[in-house]
Amino acid sequence: MSKTKQKRTPGLIKRNGLWHIDKQVRGRRFCESTGTSDLREAERYLARRLEETRQAEIYGVRPKRSFRQAATKHLNESFKASIADDAKWLKKLDEFIGDLPLDAIHMGTLAPFIESRRREGVKTRTINQSLKVVRHIMNLAATEWIDEHGLTWIQTATKIKLLPEPDLRKPYPLSWDEQERLFKELPIHLARMALFKVNTGCREQEVSQLRWDWDVRIPELNTSVFIIPGPKVKNRSDRLVVLNRVASSVIEAVRGEHTEYVFVYRGRPIERMNNSGWKDARKKAGLQQVRVHDLKHTFGRRLRAAGVNFEDRQDLLGHKSGRITTHYSSAELSNLIDAANMVCSNESRKSPALVVLRGNIAAN
Repeated sequence: MSKTKQKRTPGLIKRNGLWHIDKQVRGRRFCESTGTSDLREAERYLARRLEETRQAEIYGVRPKRSFRQAATKHLNESFKASIADDAKWLKKLDEFIGDLPLDAIHMGTLAPFIESRRREGVKTRTINQSLKVVRHIMNLAATEWIDEHGLTWIQTATKIKLLPEPDLRKPYPLSWDEQERLFKELPIHLARMALFKVNTGCREQEVSQLRWDWDVRIPELNTSVFIIPGPKVKNRSDRLVVLNRVASSVIEAVRGEHTEYVFVYRGRPIERMNNSGWKDARKKAGLQQVRVHDLKHTFGRRLRAAGVNFEDRQDLLGHKSGRITTHYSSAELSNLIDAANMVCSNESRKSPALVVLRGNIAAN
């Protein structure tokens, strides 16, 4: 008795063990994987996709899409400087809401994720970072992502509220003595980065990714500045980095070490400052509470204490404002350089960059 051959539905083709759709529907060609090697399951998937298309084009009914699909689209298409962090948060979220349709995402369905993270002892601020990514993706799905039917992925984005942060750690600006203690314990490559950061207010990734082709010479002032492109900056705007005399001495100390990146270790760019070298130095200096980001707070606090006005502080710290912060006259740049120099013109500490760097070179 011969077996009846299983009849294949038109529009399904098997490639590399999986069934794929290749079919013309209402003047549009569908080409996608069904994700299965089982013909009957592939046929059900195709039937669902065809019905979704009919519902969308005739009645304006949006196809159901999972949060995982939305998260994947975000990771593939985003140009955020911090997209690696988004991937980290989304990986944690996936087991809780990855399979849920987008219109089922709300604070109620996020509650198990929040509770699980709290049981792990994660700080509220870290949980909020995940919620911010969810909120961003939901807003994109409701406003910017348009599908082949001319419809947004969802009609409206559910409001995702951030949690109160009673456990939020306050900034810890360093005193001059604490800075000297900490920096002397750092290996030379991290000491240079830390000195640059505490004298420019740059974020960690802005320092670790700093490139020589962002170095812009200002002949009239016999100096240079760095202009970091918007995609590498948190607020997505080009970032002017003014060099005071300490930051400038650090740059000159590393000039020529690498053709592409400013800060390197053994010929390779340093991906992050918050590594074992930083943590060991903190411990030795008795400053375990100090984070890398506190160097930016230190710069901002010193600018304010020196009497630098609010607008100049905004520009020096790279904060977003209504001004075009990478287009200045020589006089305006000179004013910003003078303001930046006010945080290192300490009479009792002549040439602080050289003191710390020499100490580290001797130790290494």
